[in-house]
Amino acid sequence: MSVDTVSLTGWGRTAPTTALRFRPRSYEEAAAVVRGRGPRGVLARGLGRAHGDAAQNAGGSVLDMTALNRVHTIDTRTGTVVCDAGVSLHRLMEVLLPLGRFVPVTPSTRHITVGGAIGSDVQGRDHRLSGSFSRHVGSLELLTADGEVRTVLPGTALFDATAGGLGLTGVVLAATLRFQPVTSSLMSVDTERATDLDDLLARFTAGGDRHRYASAWLDLLARGGATGRGIITRGEHAPLHTLPARARRTPLAFRPGQLPAAPALVPAGLLGRTSAALYNELRFRAAPRSRTGELQRIPTFFHALDGVPHWNRLHGRGGFVRYQFVVPYGQEETLHRVVRRLSTRRCPSFLAVLKRFGRADPGWLSFPAPGWSLALDLPVGLPGLGRFLDGLDEEVAAAGGRVCLAKDARMRPGVLAAMYPRLPEFRALRAELDPGGAFRSDLSRRLSL
Repeated sequence: MSVDTVSLTGWGRTAPTTALRFRPRSYEEAAAVVRGRGPRGVLARGLGRAHGDAAQNAGGSVLDMTALNRVHTIDTRTGTVVCDAGVSLHRLMEVLLPLGRFVPVTPSTRHITVGGAIGSDVQGRDHRLSGSFSRHVGSLELLTADGEVRTVLPGTALFDATAGGLGLTGVVLAATLRFQPVTSSLMSVDTERATDLDDLLARFTAGGDRHRYASAWLDLLARGGATGRGIITRGEHAPLHTLPARARRTPLAFRPGQLPAAPALVPAGLLGRTSAALYNELRFRAAPRSRTGELQRIPTFFHALDGVPHWNRLHGRGGFVRYQFVVPYGQEETLHRVVRRLSTRRCPSFLAVLKRFGRADPGWLSFPAPGWSLALDLPVGLPGLGRFLDGLDEEVAAAGGRVCLAKDARMRPGVLAAMYPRLPEFRALRAELDPGGAFRSDLSRRLSL
């Protein structure tokens, strides 16, 4: 097992902290690290795609789980796969797609481990129909503070605390997942433009559940009558009989393309208001007013940013904040106010994605809840950004909504209990299961989780 001292950040590259990093190659080595932890505790970390400080542990130990990456069994009869927690969704796609199977839920990156997907209870564009990742977990192996390994099943308190529990109940070592059948690795995609936020919400709602996947990109720099304009994209796994003859020869091929990596040093002003406004204008005008049935490969449809390695460098040395919140259905006026505030402040966001969520999953700290979710990136160097986002937090909490903890880097603890009503149960279970506080993170200390 390799050991070194490293400076770690989240994907947003803010607030680096130093930790002792262990890279176990067996469950026994992982258990030894947990038993021998120091006073600052220990935390599991995957591929580092949590945007904020959820996978950092200043002055403590971090278990780099990426060497525990075995796919143990695949059972196409029962539709299940058993794998280590360090297996990435990218690797699962490489293995499953040739067999005509697909991961149960995928977020906007496939470079996330199974353990990270469970700890963050990630969601995708199909949350209305599929729920979040933990809904598709049949069981998991959890290394707890006493160094023992427990098999944890859905329907138990420990499972509900671990799904979306940000690694604070223990180290997920392995999981049994249910996957879904597909007949091709191509997506049939419909696109339409919306002239403002009212138009966008109306079109989104009118689309119903005809498509499995749906999301919208918003132009947060558009103002006046165009505030909240955007592009709605819906997709389905393309049936084999709809593919052109050439594509039918290799219908389950998985060939992600890749552009050159973003340079290590990007000028801080490169993604400022002017360039963001120009990009947004070009993107909106380049989109078709309405198009149906375009064929796209899975990486293009789900993981466009994965095509640019280290794209998180594009926000410059200071990094960026990913802000994602959800407000319940019936609270659309709150969504309108937030979008108007972002537009009025001229926040230079290239990425702003709106999704509809379905029923909540049982994870006590799981983010998704029925309603509208908006995710956006903002450069951390914007003057007054902290106070501005604090104000948005209060709007969201007052509307009965919540901010995503796996992506958070700056929220104050005062609004947390209003956003996550099952927080007391989570704290009580941690106190009972882990009275010495073995599992800690910068996020857990900042928010007193």
